[in-house]
Amino acid sequence: MPDRPSTDPPPAAGALELRIMATTDLHMHVLGYDYLADRPSGRLGLSRAAALIAHARQTARNCLLFDNGDGLQGSPMGDYLAEADGIGPRQPHPAIAAMNALRYDAATLGNHDFSFGLGFLRRTLEGAEFPFVASNLRPRRPLPVQPHLLLERQFHDEHGHPRRMRIGVLGFLPPQTVEWEPGLKSELVVDDILLAARTGIAALRGQGADLIVALAHSGIGALAPAPMMENAAAALAALPGIDLVIAGHTHRVFPSPDHPQGPGIDARRGTLAGKPAVMAGFWGSHLGLIDLRLEPSSAGGWRIADFTCRAEPVGAEQDHPAVTGPALVAHRQTLRHFRRRIGRTERPLSSYFALIGEDPGLRLVTMAQRWHVRHALRGTRWQDLPILSAAAPFRAGGRGGPQHYTDVPAGRLTLRNIADLYLFPNRICAIRLTGAELREWLERSASLFLHIQPGKPDQPLVDPEFPSYNFDIIDGLDWQIDLSRPPRYAPDGRLAHADSHRIAALSHRQRPVAPDQPFILATNSYRLSDCGLFAPVAAGRPVLLDGTSRTREVLRRYVAQRRVLAPDPRTGWSFRPLPGTSVLFETGPAAARHLDGLSARVEPAGLGPDGFLRLRLHL
Repeated sequence: MPDRPSTDPPPAAGALELRIMATTDLHMHVLGYDYLADRPSGRLGLSRAAALIAHARQTARNCLLFDNGDGLQGSPMGDYLAEADGIGPRQPHPAIAAMNALRYDAATLGNHDFSFGLGFLRRTLEGAEFPFVASNLRPRRPLPVQPHLLLERQFHDEHGHPRRMRIGVLGFLPPQTVEWEPGLKSELVVDDILLAARTGIAALRGQGADLIVALAHSGIGALAPAPMMENAAAALAALPGIDLVIAGHTHRVFPSPDHPQGPGIDARRGTLAGKPAVMAGFWGSHLGLIDLRLEPSSAGGWRIADFTCRAEPVGAEQDHPAVTGPALVAHRQTLRHFRRRIGRTERPLSSYFALIGEDPGLRLVTMAQRWHVRHALRGTRWQDLPILSAAAPFRAGGRGGPQHYTDVPAGRLTLRNIADLYLFPNRICAIRLTGAELREWLERSASLFLHIQPGKPDQPLVDPEFPSYNFDIIDGLDWQIDLSRPPRYAPDGRLAHADSHRIAALSHRQRPVAPDQPFILATNSYRLSDCGLFAPVAAGRPVLLDGTSRTREVLRRYVAQRRVLAPDPRTGWSFRPLPGTSVLFETGPAAARHLDGLSARVEPAGLGPDGFLRLRLHL
């Protein structure tokens, strides 16, 4: 007798457990290898996070895996692949090949994914076997990205019954991307995150999305919305229709007891505006995990009944073969390329003391920039103006941890060392500024330091919310910083104390700098953007060199021409003396072997809980 179709009604839906996994800000750390130190690292790398991904899949019935952008730039391997430019459909980018092997469900883009140009990005994305979504991106020529995405997946509820679910995915990158990356303004538009989100939410709900995930390459900022927010994750979470947020961009860990609390921000439970959220550090340091318990809603579809959020750090996991295999050839080519010798340094180049006025590597960068600008402006009407050079330490601890310092020993200099001295693919530019504008530039930098009370011992020196890459020194000037005055600016650039001025004794060639005295300042393309800490000073100033040369390449040429170098570690500034006062600042433990010969009065004060060496500085 033939079988008859069953007339039994489908079983009632039970609760459904769904695990969301996320990586962010990998910055081409595909392997657990520190190229700048030229040794394996157990603290970073997608190859090590992959072991966490595999374990998370084994312990959950239903999973989705997302990436939150800034995966293609940020390590010597990324730079080498962009320079070699052999990426195409037949040779997938190692980062994309690794993500294909790990079966990512979707990803968004970050601002640094555009650093090597749209052609390179387009060829790279064409190799992906998973979709990219960028909801606030409007390219003038097609890119293989979607404004919103609906993933249809079959999951299993608590009774083991199959259930179809539609997961909507939105992706966002900072609107400032077109300012940070030269040449993009004519190629694409990046819209306001919140405006684009409202449009995307309506489209996905109209398509029947049961759940909407926001992949926000954006930090956790204010809950209140504002136009063109860079760090919009909290305000994004507050929008009706967004169910959970995966944040990034600022390289923080969330949830974490170390993350600042604030209105709508619960850094212990992991919620933004009451909704589940996660930020998985950077360089593959963590895997973000959101475990959802979904129940059928009375109106149809699903509702979030409960959730837990955590950012799980990588540990002693072994490199996962699914990741190491696709990256091995590029890894070996990168090592050969960056081990090439180009010169010699007669003294160590370390950044351990950059925040107290001594950093020979930073001096080397400013010397190279000034050399380049002087040659570029030769024969122009600007050639007789004094040329100054601004740069900031990129590797000076902070969120990067106690190993995040430049430490090049005396001896041979290789391309690896050049990458260590200058991390980012910025271009050299030059603008004309007055003495008054230079003073204001330095006031913004000096806001890195906390307000110090004269006569008190062991006060913390550095504001942990102020990143060192915003601490510009200006080679060619001399000045003092008066810590007894409160910082003029907040870390985000807001005027905090309008009547306070910390910069004192500002001079050029031992003569006081006049407010209207003209100078040329060599800086980088990032500083010339219409956003960021220095934008109010740089905006609208005459641009004398809108550079096409990358700083790192100019540094390489400068070192190759000089061959043997011994840059002075002093960077032109000091703290104004405060008798009877001492401060504590943190640096890498390896700084202990460089204390001899340091001009500042410092002494070790023990290791801190995060592994940093504390030094006591007598002012």
